[in-house]
Amino acid sequence: MTNVAALDCGSNSTRLLIADASGRTLARDMTITRLSAGVDATGALTEEAIGRTLDTLVRYREQMDAFGVAHGLLVATSAVRDASNGADFLTRAAATVGVPARVLAGQEEAQFSYQGATAGLPAAADPTMIVDIGGGSTELAVLLDGELIGHSMQLGCVRVTERALLPAVVTPERAAAAEAMIQSELDRAFAEQPRFAEVVGHVRLVGLAGTVATLAQLTTGRATYDRDAVHHQAMTRAQVLRWRDELGRRTPDERLALPGMVPGREDVLTAGLYILDAVLERFACDHFMTSEDDILDGVVQSLIAGVA
Repeated sequence: MTNVAALDCGSNSTRLLIADASGRTLARDMTITRLSAGVDATGALTEEAIGRTLDTLVRYREQMDAFGVAHGLLVATSAVRDASNGADFLTRAAATVGVPARVLAGQEEAQFSYQGATAGLPAAADPTMIVDIGGGSTELAVLLDGELIGHSMQLGCVRVTERALLPAVVTPERAAAAEAMIQSELDRAFAEQPRFAEVVGHVRLVGLAGTVATLAQLTTGRATYDRDAVHHQAMTRAQVLRWRDELGRRTPDERLALPGMVPGREDVLTAGLYILDAVLERFACDHFMTSEDDILDGVVQSLIAGVA
């Protein structure tokens, strides 16, 4: 098998992973494209957001060509899943990158994320749950008795920002609106997946995606991204609360000045931390682990195995 590529058109970022036939990473790339901008309010992807994303995919196709990639898969998640013109976007995206493109259902998204995030983890006494905080949705998944119990919440850092927090200093009223929105979705998650209750208080929680990675960078104070510094790091709920409240007191421009803040996340990171804290509280976790292995790694594993 030749080199393979996985592409993820998420709500906030568009990402690329190229690997060889053994699964060894050859290239990773991430660009903030905010594909979901306005989808929650209008129900459709804007031409501006589509343009930003397609421009990024053109650049990714060039990287794929440099590595001789002929086999791959582009996956799209919440923003495209929710958009009335999502199918049209997928057609254009597939033509741009030259590989198949499809929208993942929430359960599929959880499956790929769980597969990617847990492949390199050591064994643990407690079940492992992943929380993958995206721009428009948040996936929860845990393996119990050989069955993956997954749920996709209609919560993400962009969606909660647009509906409740706004890209501004957080007021008590906005915080209360965000918390109510998040708790309602967590209630629905437990109602639809009652087995989640079995792991409350004894679960190894692994956090994925940009919210968690940026939190880890802020905590280390690193001005530039260092995968080794943010991958498989132990973090605490106290750190989540500290940064949630610290960022909430600042404007987005003031947040951007902090060492470790990723441009393009300064307006939505606070919402992501509200989601992360609520999940930690609901599952009675006072600590968690970060992972830079995620949905892309899961897609690559499936491509190599010939099942994607």
